[in-house]
Amino acid sequence: MLPDTTVPASLLAVLTFLRGCFTTPTFTTFAALVTGLIAQTGRGTVTGMVTGAGLTRAWSHDRAHAFFSRASWNPDLLGISLSHLVVRQLLPADGVLTVAVDDTLFKRRGKKVFGAAWQHDGAARGPKPVGRGTCFVVVGIVVQLPFLARPVCLPVMARLWRPKQEQSKVGLAASMIRLLAACHHGRRIHVVADAAYHGKALRDLPATCTFTTRLPASAVLYDLAPPPTGRRGRPALKGERLGTPKDLATTAAFTRTEVKRYQRTDTVHLAETTCLWYGSFHTRTVRVILLRDDTTDTGYDLALVTTDLTTRAAGLIARYASRWSIEVTFAEARDLLGVGQAQNRTRSAVERTVPFGLYCYTITVAWYALHGHHPRDVVERRERAPWYTTKAEPALSDMAAKLRRVIIAARFTPTRPGRPTDEEIRAVQQAWAAAGAA
Repeated sequence: MLPDTTVPASLLAVLTFLRGCFTTPTFTTFAALVTGLIAQTGRGTVTGMVTGAGLTRAWSHDRAHAFFSRASWNPDLLGISLSHLVVRQLLPADGVLTVAVDDTLFKRRGKKVFGAAWQHDGAARGPKPVGRGTCFVVVGIVVQLPFLARPVCLPVMARLWRPKQEQSKVGLAASMIRLLAACHHGRRIHVVADAAYHGKALRDLPATCTFTTRLPASAVLYDLAPPPTGRRGRPALKGERLGTPKDLATTAAFTRTEVKRYQRTDTVHLAETTCLWYGSFHTRTVRVILLRDDTTDTGYDLALVTTDLTTRAAGLIARYASRWSIEVTFAEARDLLGVGQAQNRTRSAVERTVPFGLYCYTITVAWYALHGHHPRDVVERRERAPWYTTKAEPALSDMAAKLRRVIIAARFTPTRPGRPTDEEIRAVQQAWAAAGAA
């Protein structure tokens, strides 16, 4: 059995929300590996998780590998349970869900790695944005935490995409959105994505979902279908050709508006048109929002298309700006938690290890919001690193570091095993700071 001191009580309270996704032995392994991935300071491999959990002498590493390759659990079901945790604990009751969708490449080597291939890599450096690895389409819930000025994207679902195999990226995203909407059927869901996400797969999204994406420059727009003429034959499905976004911008009436995006308020010029994007959304009515920065005189700087027909244009700009939080999540999950560094190769292991790592990101933020946050965290961080003179809120590195200290305190506390007191945690923090100063 898993030693009680490995998982702190506060972290176990968060993981208990996910217990129904596992058998009792598998949940024990799951809790240990979550703790190990967060606590490890080396590579985020499977054996690294065992090392981080302090179980190298108690476990065979095959137990950890078997969790990803052979154990009976479903990453989609785990993600849905995690989404319920986020919605119930971190969002207001009956609030609208903002969901970000994107894909990212985790570089992998080896001919036998399932799903690995040369493909587009948006994070690649150099003139050729390509890399070899496994690509995952990720769905995350965007939340606004009371102690952060910026929104945070918490991954709740991820699926492997294989080039020229099975579904497209848009098809995978649409299927995950439908599953998320079915499991939160009482909530309205606003989905935001970049320009790569458009197409026929999005036509059948539930009525409770809206979809907002960046409009490609080559998109051809049409006026709404005219009323039936009463003559024989099929009624027209679309109206007159309006042209591309560039064509719309030449005749659009722009209005000066203030929008909130990226933690600042900007003055921009907005124009909107209700029309059809027949190639992607067929006969579904959409709105096109054209944005022109205050320093731009002609054309447009941003074009959005949305199926949301009621939200004000400024609100749609702010919603789309929150999409950037998923890019921040990808970078932090790689750099701070080591997501994507596992070296497994079989299909089940590859398909489940990256979602597991991304879910650990969500678990870390949820733990900090529910049990870990303290107003003095930022003050103590500035005391340890006085060069951060403008630091006003905790970053993920601060959240993960505090959870690591809690794990250490729980592992070595002399009072109640698994339940360190605040004084004991502070003592570990002070010792940590003293060691860093030395």
